[in-house]
Amino acid sequence: MTGWRILLPLTVTAAGLVGVLPAQVPAGGGQGERYGCIVCHADKRRSFQAGVHADRGIRCHDCHGGSPSAFERPAAHRGRFLGRPSKLQVVELCSACHADPDQMRQYGLPADQLAELRTSRHGQLLLGSGNTDAPTCTDCHDAHTIRRPEDARSNVYPTNIPITCGRCHEDAALMGKYGLSTEVLHRYRESAHGKALFDEENFAAPTCVGCHGSHASLPPGVTEVVNVCRRCHVLLGQEFARGPHGAVADAARLPGCLACHSNHGTEPVPPEEIARLCEACHEAGTGAAQVGVEIQEQVSAALHDLETAADAIRDLERMGRNVSDERFRYQAAVSDYLQIARVQHSLDLELLDELARRVETNAAIIRGTEEVRAEERWEHKLLLMPVWFLTLVTLALVWLKLHELRSREG
Repeated sequence: MTGWRILLPLTVTAAGLVGVLPAQVPAGGGQGERYGCIVCHADKRRSFQAGVHADRGIRCHDCHGGSPSAFERPAAHRGRFLGRPSKLQVVELCSACHADPDQMRQYGLPADQLAELRTSRHGQLLLGSGNTDAPTCTDCHDAHTIRRPEDARSNVYPTNIPITCGRCHEDAALMGKYGLSTEVLHRYRESAHGKALFDEENFAAPTCVGCHGSHASLPPGVTEVVNVCRRCHVLLGQEFARGPHGAVADAARLPGCLACHSNHGTEPVPPEEIARLCEACHEAGTGAAQVGVEIQEQVSAALHDLETAADAIRDLERMGRNVSDERFRYQAAVSDYLQIARVQHSLDLELLDELARRVETNAAIIRGTEEVRAEERWEHKLLLMPVWFLTLVTLALVWLKLHELRSREG
């Protein structure tokens, strides 16, 4: 076949090592015409060629050293040969390129991963303390098959990131040593973020690295939580900041969003739970707790108005009515309700009341239309009742007349 050379039969040397007559590999395969590494490590070569490094001309000896032109183990492994790098050595190897701006610039890649790793909890354990429980580069990226992040087979493809992190963070024995929970991934999968990522394939949803960082993986500090969340929830973050809780969070006396929402669960607060949630910090009966009661009443009333409006539209559709105007009003009401969900973070009762009234107004118009149409339908039925009555009477008289005629004939 064009471009291929056949590997000649393997032989065994006196030392019991695999040897071969001059081995050759596929032309354009990235390993040259004479490359001894593949004599023993053909499996590694196949894995390596599936990754991005092979495309860039990187070869075995660039990381492992040794003599790739040799075809017997002692000669191939001579010199500065590194067979199975330790975790610390892996960091050193990878950063030789990935911490060099001159090499990374041409590919549009950052060159600060090593610096970020040093700041992370993983880096502090591995680089600072030599603790090999911490992951190194190849624990997340694989050793040989380094795929691009946009490749669905990559360990760092969005839907694979939680699985990659879970290899350690779902290991009960490992996490037990550090007092960490193994339920994090399960809670994330059940969360709004997890459902958006896995069920809806919405890659805008944050994965583990969206909140913790990838190489600089750390849990956000108390004063950092709001800034992390508002990278996605911009408008919610603005409302939170202009409310009384914003200043308290900035002073590190409140854990920002986590005061009301959990971190990995990221569940919305049900309207009927708002007041109770406020009472977790504010004593019942106080002015602050009463704000929670008022917010709950407004949110619950607006949600009820939306539900009744939706029911009215369905009833109109069953009547065969054109509901395009009603649907337009309903979408306006939904838009106002979504603003309520945003504004409640500022505790601005006046604005919440205005938005709730707008929802109520549009919902009332929709319900009013449905009631009018239902009444018209009932009136139409009432008008038809005399017609049906006269029809039945006429049929009865005709039947009686026919019966009388048949009796006379008989």
